[in-house]
Order: sequence, then structure tokens, then C-alpha cells
Amino acid sequence: MPLYETVLIARNDVSQAQVEGLVETITAQLAEQEGKILKREFWGLRTLAYRIKKNRKGHYVLLGIDAPIEAMREMERQLALNEDVLRVLTLRVEEIDETPSPVLSRKGDDRGERGSSRGGSRSGGRFESGRGGRRNNESSEARETVVEEAE
Repeated sequence: MPLYETVLIARNDVSQAQVEGLVETITAQLAEQEGKILKREFWGLRTLAYRIKKNRKGHYVLLGIDAPIEAMREMERQLALNEDVLRVLTLRVEEIDETPSPVLSRKGDDRGERGSSRGGSRSGGRFESGRGGRRNNESSEARETVVEEAE
């Protein structure tokens, strides 16, 4: 059977338990048509890039699915009818990657950075490499030279 990855965004008004219930409904529906979910990732409540149906945030879920195309069409039709679902994107893939997605691994990294010394500077390494770093260093060196000459 073909393999698919589906990302769906649910409204922020619904609870995490309701989102999990929605995924269970999808699982049952696919099982009736000989499909199965191989991978589930709940990415949590995230800010949307733009407003969708007056929502600024949404619950993101990634599903790795092994199902016939008729089952996928029916699943997408049911999700389109569901008022709690804002968007659905399904892609056919060659294989389902069992490792955590980059969204989950980045989410863990962000939590570690917030707990450490973040300080008042928001540069975070953006100016440390490339042209921006040289400009920053040159301007600070120039300031030091001006201060030394003034003394």
C-alpha cells in the first residue's frame, strides 16, 4: 500500500484530549478500510503564520499513514467536514521516517536554550559568523581606537 504523511491543524479552542480523540477517529476509520497509522506526533499548540478562520494558534499533528488511496480520500473528506480542523496537508512519501521530526527535535532544543543563560542580548550568534560578525567586530574595534585616542 502507498505511504502518506499528513499534517493537520486543529483549532486552539479544542483541548489536547479532543485532538487525540480526532486522531483515534481517523485511526478507526482507516482500520475499517485496511489502513493503519504508523507514526503519530503531536507538535502541540503553535502560532500560525497567518490567521485561519479567525484563529491565531492551532494544535499541530503529524501522521504517518499506510493506507489505500480510497481510504485517504475518505479521511480527507471527513476532516474537511470537521469544524475543529483548520487545515490538512497530505503528501505521498516513499517511506515513513521513524525518527522524530525536525519540529520535535527543535522544540526540545528551544526548551534547553530558554533554561540556560539567555541574557539580555538577542543576537544569539547571528552576528558571530559571516559578514555581520566582522562588521560588529570592526565597529567595536573602531570605538576602542577612538576612546584610546581621546585619552
